[in-house]
Parts: sequence; structure tokens; C-alpha cells
Amino acid sequence: MSISSRLVQAGLSALFVLLIAAHVAGVFHIAPMQRAEAWLYDIWLMRTAPAMQDDRVAILDIDEASLKSVGRWPWSRDTMTTLVEQLFDHYGVAAVGFDVVFAEPDVSSGLATLKQLAKRDLAGSRDFQVALKQLAPHLDYDARFAQALAERPVSLGYYFIPAGLGNATSGLLPPPSLPLDIFSPLEPGAPAPTGYGANLTAFQQAAPAAGFFNMRADADGTARQMALVTPYGQGYYLTLSASTLRVAFGGDAAHAGVDRQTVLGREYVSPWLEVGGIRIPLSADGTVHVPYLAGSPFPYLSAAEVLAGKVPPAQLENRIVLLGSTAPGLADLRVTPFSNAFPGVEIHAHLIAGMLDGTTRATPPWADDARLIAVLLLGTLLTAVLLRFGPAVGLAASIALLALLLAAYAAAWSRFMVVPMAAPMLTIFGLYALNTAYGFFAATRSKRQITKLFGQYVPPELAAEMSQNPTHYTMEGQSREMTVLFSDIRGFTNFSEKLPPTELAEVLNAYLSTMTHIVQQHRGTIDKYIGDAIMAFWNAPVDLADHAPRAVQTALDMQAALLQLNQEFAARGWPEVKIGVGVNTGRMSVGNMGSEFRISYTVMGDAVNLGSRLEGITKQYSVGILVTQPTVEADPVHAFMKVDDVRVKGKETPVAIYEPLGARTGLDDALRQNAAGFEAALSRYQAQDWDAAEAALRTLNARAPRTLYDIYLARIAHFREAPPPADWDGVFVYTTK
Repeated sequence: MSISSRLVQAGLSALFVLLIAAHVAGVFHIAPMQRAEAWLYDIWLMRTAPAMQDDRVAILDIDEASLKSVGRWPWSRDTMTTLVEQLFDHYGVAAVGFDVVFAEPDVSSGLATLKQLAKRDLAGSRDFQVALKQLAPHLDYDARFAQALAERPVSLGYYFIPAGLGNATSGLLPPPSLPLDIFSPLEPGAPAPTGYGANLTAFQQAAPAAGFFNMRADADGTARQMALVTPYGQGYYLTLSASTLRVAFGGDAAHAGVDRQTVLGREYVSPWLEVGGIRIPLSADGTVHVPYLAGSPFPYLSAAEVLAGKVPPAQLENRIVLLGSTAPGLADLRVTPFSNAFPGVEIHAHLIAGMLDGTTRATPPWADDARLIAVLLLGTLLTAVLLRFGPAVGLAASIALLALLLAAYAAAWSRFMVVPMAAPMLTIFGLYALNTAYGFFAATRSKRQITKLFGQYVPPELAAEMSQNPTHYTMEGQSREMTVLFSDIRGFTNFSEKLPPTELAEVLNAYLSTMTHIVQQHRGTIDKYIGDAIMAFWNAPVDLADHAPRAVQTALDMQAALLQLNQEFAARGWPEVKIGVGVNTGRMSVGNMGSEFRISYTVMGDAVNLGSRLEGITKQYSVGILVTQPTVEADPVHAFMKVDDVRVKGKETPVAIYEPLGARTGLDDALRQNAAGFEAALSRYQAQDWDAAEAALRTLNARAPRTLYDIYLARIAHFREAPPPADWDGVFVYTTK
């Protein structure tokens, strides 16, 4: 990947990490992040919650059977008095908490009507007045209920109206359990509620305690945390579970405060609450995570059965009892991690059991800082790994970091702390997904660019190979050792005059397609078509150590393909095609070259020009292919026959030129002998031993006639009549291209 792509990738990663960091810091909230946090908490809770039967708490259920037996709710205070007396006097419970509120007086006894009669119609009846005086204490159900509450460890229930939902008040609140500044500098429970619905004054004054039963739900409506304290007026009030636990342990006053600890020079403050001698750490907002138990840990006992004395005493003795309802229309059903219809009264039971066991969990004050550091640190580390080592190592690193975070989450959980880890985990997931996706799209884009840039020059399979590692290839100019090939149809002008334009186009298309296929078959790069001429090269853009043998084999295959091609042309009445091919190896400049109007990927240099010259002089020797000494030296695969030493136009240095015979392996012996014989004759010719050279050439001609031998015989005849200068070096000079 290019530096610019890596910078973009790093920038996107940094932006992603900063977005999550801003969420953790509270700059804004990302809803999916909160849902992920809740999901992780729920999964962990459900997998770790113990399944056990609790023998300390029981739920007294105003169920449907009780409503059928006793009557519709609210029951008369006479019935409630009997129920309280039955619980304490017959069953010996430790304490009772009411998850209901007694907000209206009970007039079902008729006492108010009797009192009106005593003042009006029966004011003069002494017997009626005496009887009323004797009956009044028994008919004042509210007074009897208040008396029953006063003599026993009970906690009434009431509710607060959250801020923004009204400021109505009814009934009487108990005195605050804690002063308003007890948690200073923290303000758990803020903003404070603005109203309440409490019990009748007589009941509240009689009962030793009362607690609010408001339920707290997260954004998804699930009850995971509950406030144990809430500010109102001049103090803090306890929740029903804490208030009931307090009276169960004798009713001593609750205590609270804050703990301070310094970590790396930063002070953290966390609140705590103590009821019944049990100290409960709180989150900064005054809540605890409800320590739900799995299964059905608390017995549900029908209130009607208790009134009738049908419940075995062992199921209630010395237990803390919470009175609530599961009857349709009365049930206070909540969503919890375990159920979508969970009785609210049981949540209080789980809280009481958790406080007794010390298993309530709070979020420590340093949790947000720890999450922020984890997001930034792990995000930076993973980004560096992904940029440096790629997705495979990045995946291993991601798994290791996730395992580390899960281990940290488990360690905090085992210490009854909840440290949210979804943000750091999603940082890892997100970074890996982002970088992998970006790498995929960047690679795809690079592949498309490679295919677009080189697809017109190299075969599709080579372009596909190049696209696997696009950074390795470039169109920028560079100098490298390469092999170039030029081919041209001999006598094309005369050839073209014999055919109409449409047929000429067909001939050229068939010829160029066949030759191009051969070039690409040997992994060559097509530089250009110049009319009927083809220019190709090897060792760019793809590295090919055997570029010279590939080019030579291409030239041989091109000549061989002409046999079949000419048969097809002859069948259509077209002229025979003959070509010359020149191949040269040397240092060349390759890359995108041209002007602002047109540019192409091509090669330039003296070695390129020499290859073109070779193609031009093939017809001077009546051979199909000529290659240079550097090509021969770079090609251990093929056998060659030296044809001459020449000086081409524009070059002073002589060039040895050769004709490729074929692969060394399996080369015909007669061909090998003829080549050796010709090279011997050429040596005699260059030594000006005309007789020996002529004799050798005539022997070769007699064995296998070739125009090449006749050319040299003609030269010998010429030099006999016009001998070369004394300093002749045996090099033939060409004065035209």
C-alpha cells in the first residue's frame, strides 16, 4: 500500500478512535455503543448468576387466587391488620416491606356513618352512644392498622415523582434518612424528584420506616440498576429494600459517606451506604447493579393462604417478607436481563439478598478514565499493528486484546465492580473491520488501476498476477536490463497493393492477433503496433529473470506460426506473409513516456534502436530472426549460429549477430553440423582466406542450399575483384537503416 493510502488509513483509524473516546468522555452518546454495553452486561450476568434457593427472603403475593378469596384490591385495613398480625404473631417473620402505598382512608367499617347518627338522629340515645364508644376502637380499621404497624418491624412503601413529570404531593413522607450533604462533593440521584405519593399520615407516623419503590430502567427499558438513595427536600431517602433491611436488623439509623482514593495523582470519590451494619458501595449516581439470581430463588406465597394460616411456618419464619402483587391489573411487571415480565417486588428481594451477601455491584469512579485510556491506548496499538503487519497479524492482535479486555472485565466482576468494556471492545472490533475493509477496497482499487494501466500492454493473466501485489509495479521511468523484439512483414507495400482495403484489414487483424497471442503467451509486454510491425519487450513491468530466452522463443514461435497462418491465407487467395524478427538485450529506459496530449508505457535507448536495426537487416541475410551477442549470452536455453559482425548505421562499435536454431535440448544433429560448418566458413571469410571460405560454403550449399551461403559466396567474389583494405576487420558496414 502506498504511503498516501496508509496515511488515509491511519487518519480514518484515528477518527474512529476519537469518536469512541468522545462517547466515553460524555461529549455525545452513541446509542449502539450503549446497547452493546447493555448486551455485554446481560450476557455476563446470565452466565455468572448463581442458581440457588434463598431462605432469608419471601414474597407475599396478592395473586389472583387471593383476590378471588379475599376480594378486590385494596383490601380493608381490617384484613391488612389481620395479615400483619398473622405474619408476625403466627409465622414469626423478621420484617415486612410493603411494595404498595396506603394513600386513602378505609371507610368500609361504617364507623363514619355511625358517628354521624350519634350526632344527629341518635344523639339522644344513651344506649347508642355507649355502644358506639365500645365499638369505635374495633371499627376504626385505619387506627387498628396503624397500631399493628407501630408495634412491628415494617417498612411502608411510597414513590417519588421524577423531575419533569409533575410536582404533586400526597400523604406524608418519612423523615430523611441521611443529611443532604452526606455525599459531598457528589450528588447521587440528581436531579432530585419534584413530587411524591406517600402513605396516610397516621400510617407513616406509626410505622418505624418507609422506603421508595421507584424502579429505574435503562434506555432500552431494562432494569439493571436501582437507586438505593434519592435526594428530596433537605435530605436523602432510602429505597424500600434498604429500608426493610434496616428494620430487619433492629432499625438503627443508616450511615453513609464517601471514600477517596488517589490514582496517578488523580483523586476519585465514591459513595457508600450502610444499613443494618452492612456497608454497600454505590456508583456515583447512588445506584447499584441488581445482583439477580438465576431461576426462582424466592418463594411466592399466596396472601390468602397466609391469612388462612395454610402456609407451613417454615416457609416464613425469620424471613424478610415483601408484599406485592402478580395479579393481572395490579402486577408491577418490569423488563430484566432474565425476563420481559419480571415482578417488580422480586427486584427488591434480589437487592435485599445481594446486600445481605455483599454481592451488589457498583461502577467505580475511575471506570470512565480507565475506558478512555483503554480506547486510546489499544486503538493506537492496534492501528500501528494493522498498518505495519496487515490483517493476519492484526487479527491475532485483536483476539489477544479482546481476551485481555474480557479478563479485565472478569477481574472487576469478581471484585463486585462493573467496569464497562464495550467501548474498548468495539474499538478493537471496529478498527479491525475498518482497516480490513479499507485494505480490501484500497487493494481492489490498486488492482483496478494496475489492470487499467497495464491491461493494454500485458495479457490478462499477467495483469491479474500484477494486481496481487500492485505496489511492486510502477509506470514511472526506470532503467533496467531488458530484451526487446521487433517484427515486420517483408514487402508489406507490395503485399498491401494486392488486396482491397477490407481484406487487407482482415489479413492484418489475423496476423497481429496471432503474433500478439504468442508474445503474451511468453509473458511479453506489447509496446505498440507500427502498421504491420510489432514491438514488444520483456522484464517490465513484471520481473523476468529469463527475459532473453522468452523473447527468443517468441521469435521462433512467431516464425513457426506463419506456416499455419499462410495455409489459411492461401485458402482464401491471399498472398504469403514473410516476416523478419530482430531481438536485442541490454540496458533500456522503460516507463510512461510522451506528452501531455498522449502518453504510453514504452522502452527507449540504444539497445532498443539496435533491435529495430536487426529486424531491418534480416532480409539482407535472408534469415527470419537475428539476435545480438548480449542476447546469446543471456540465453542458455537456445542454440545459435553466428551470422556476421556488422556496423549498423549510427554505431561505430561492431555487433555480432546470430540466428537462433532452436532449443539446445533435442537440436537436430545435421542442423548443428551445418551451423558449425558455417561458423568455420565465416571465420575463414573474416580472415580473408577466400578459397577455404568458398570451399566450405559450397560444401554447405551442396548439402542444404541456403540464400545465406550464396550471399557470402557473392561477397567473396566481390572481394576477389576488389580486395578490402589492409586494416579490414571482417565487419560488414550498413549505411542505411
